[in-house]
Amino acid sequence: MAGLAAILLAAGGAVADITIETVPVGNIGNTGEWSGESYGGYGPDRICGAVDYEYNIGTYEVTAGQYCEFLNAVAKSDPHGLYNSSMDSSSYGCQVTQHGTSGNYTYDFSGRPSGTEADWANRPVSFVSWGDAARFCNWLTNGQPTGPQDLTTTEDGSYYLNDASSNVALLAVTRTSPEDGGRYYIPTEDEWYKVAYYDGDNGVYYDYPTGTDSVPSNDLVEPTDPGNNVTFYIGGGDYTIGSPHYRTEVGAHENSESPYATFDQGGNVWEWNETILHGTYRGVRGGSFSDGDGLHGAGRYAWPPDGENDSHGFRISEVPEPATLALLALGGLAVVRRKRNS
Repeated sequence: MAGLAAILLAAGGAVADITIETVPVGNIGNTGEWSGESYGGYGPDRICGAVDYEYNIGTYEVTAGQYCEFLNAVAKSDPHGLYNSSMDSSSYGCQVTQHGTSGNYTYDFSGRPSGTEADWANRPVSFVSWGDAARFCNWLTNGQPTGPQDLTTTEDGSYYLNDASSNVALLAVTRTSPEDGGRYYIPTEDEWYKVAYYDGDNGVYYDYPTGTDSVPSNDLVEPTDPGNNVTFYIGGGDYTIGSPHYRTEVGAHENSESPYATFDQGGNVWEWNETILHGTYRGVRGGSFSDGDGLHGAGRYAWPPDGENDSHGFRISEVPEPATLALLALGGLAVVRRKRNS
């Protein structure tokens, strides 16, 4: 069974609170390393992975079930297009189904054959833009409220969006500091890279986000994953899993975690980060179920921030205020399943 990232969907379109499982990231002030085309990868050269503060990051990618609850909370009307109909209509979609008319939309997985709905909820969400991910982060920061998409739900919090939807507008958005009310974020490229590739116990970077310099396999081995497996496409029809799911349940490769015990930072879906890579493109990292690019740490890729693609999703980072971090260190306000570095 995959990791504990799914939530039970409430009946009749009602909204259930969700829990995002995170791991703490310490090793403050670690050095970064070069990434990019000159270092065997893709994209402009940059030193990546150096972070001089403590933070938490999602153990798993945000799931379709979690995003479905977000939609039920704030998208009875959907002026910012948080729902993409391709989620349901595309054979590669995450199969969230929209019902009703604007003002009364509800969302679930009932478009799938009866009895299989829960099988979709614990796989990563797809067809989400950078702006969709930022609005999800605002919603978490604001306490998962229910209501229209406004400054109290999706348009302010960790990002001041205020109806931003175009590429130009989304490129201008920056994170609000924890001191000014921010908390849950799309990871910076450095936050994401550090967790995927850096081994703080030994002070080294690995080439792949499974704690190794060896090229991963794309096998899904059950009941016991032997390690160094991720969900990606090798070619010649060789998917990790094919139709209808394509994407594995988050954490399915249970012994293929990163040095910080996160899962699926290689493969499954490309994950958004905050970096503006090419002037008009935000960064994505990690590769996906549909290709073999992006697994290696030297690969820096990007996509228009308003773009919604069948292989794009995200995970969240959390940067609490310093006082909250002190309490976490003293009293254990966050519960995590396992960690290797702190």
